[in-house]
Amino acid sequence: MRSIRRGDTGPAVEEIRSILVGLELLEAGGTEFDTATETAVRAFQQSRGIGVDGLVGQETWSALDGARWKLGARTLFHSVPTSLVGEDVRALQERLLEMGFDTGRADAIYGPRTARAVAQFQREVGLTPDGSCGPNTMKALRRLGRKVVGGRPNWLREAEAFRQSGSSLVGKTIVIDPGHGGEEDPGVVVPDGQLRWTEADLVFDIATRLEGRLAAAGMRVHLTRGPAPAQSMTGQERAALANSLGADLLISLHLDGQETPAADGVATYHYGTGNGVTSTVGERLANLVQREVVVRTGMRDCRIHSKTWELLRLTRMPAVRVDLGYLSSPTDRQRLIDPLSREQMVEAILAAVQRMYFPVEADVPTGSIDVRQLRLALASRNS
Repeated sequence: MRSIRRGDTGPAVEEIRSILVGLELLEAGGTEFDTATETAVRAFQQSRGIGVDGLVGQETWSALDGARWKLGARTLFHSVPTSLVGEDVRALQERLLEMGFDTGRADAIYGPRTARAVAQFQREVGLTPDGSCGPNTMKALRRLGRKVVGGRPNWLREAEAFRQSGSSLVGKTIVIDPGHGGEEDPGVVVPDGQLRWTEADLVFDIATRLEGRLAAAGMRVHLTRGPAPAQSMTGQERAALANSLGADLLISLHLDGQETPAADGVATYHYGTGNGVTSTVGERLANLVQREVVVRTGMRDCRIHSKTWELLRLTRMPAVRVDLGYLSSPTDRQRLIDPLSREQMVEAILAAVQRMYFPVEADVPTGSIDVRQLRLALASRNS
């Protein structure tokens, strides 16, 4: 579809504006895709982890279409071949998870696993177990309270799987996702005299360094892209690739950029919603990556944050995105263009991955792991 942009008018623009008004990102009134609409679209894209360009293309439109639905506004059911998607589906999944029914991750997709969870709930409350969520099922959901204590079942299972897998990295699978890529999606771009630094190139360099270090420690490592892909992948496509590989972890690498050069620092993101739903294992990985990078590089700590971005929401393994500084900041840029500093970042992430597999009671202080010993330990194991 042709991207809808500032200056456009018509029914599609009115629909976009209506959704943005419903999301409280835009004031009501007006029929043109004006500056205020573009600003609201950018804010929406930022909140969903979509490339922020102020244009409504296919990816942004799909996200807007899903965001408009509130739980109870329509009947939900498992549709084949195209599943229903929306915020109402995610709200239903979160509600069922609170009550102990296994929908998997709250990914906003009404797939067979969600339908089975709904049918199980219906069976327990005496409704016809057809796996669809209509008015009667909604009444029963509102009537009943939470029945699981001690944590959500899927997060408890995820944490237990990590505990059972052991502390060795050997044989575990990790996907490294260097963000952006391709001629049309270089990410943040900063001219520097005769040079031109791009987010896509720098994070790919970090990804390949990390790939080598993790492989030397015995992990099976996959990158989501090469140095010059023909076209950029969406977050959904990157998540699908990681899922198809059966990965144990996913780490996505990005840089940030702002108009003001004063903005600097590193931040890490994990799956979580604004109402307290979070991946406990993903949150732990985010904490470890953030602390290791800050301690080993001396960069400003912009802390960890929960997001429902597609890459974090649709992956079936603990996943984090780490923004390794602001390319627009002279301070951060000096670190990012320095190969030795990039190597420090790689060592920090490697240490965080190793600590991820340590039992909590056997964890070590941040910055204390000598990552060179991981390769020596593997060589000793193989000899």
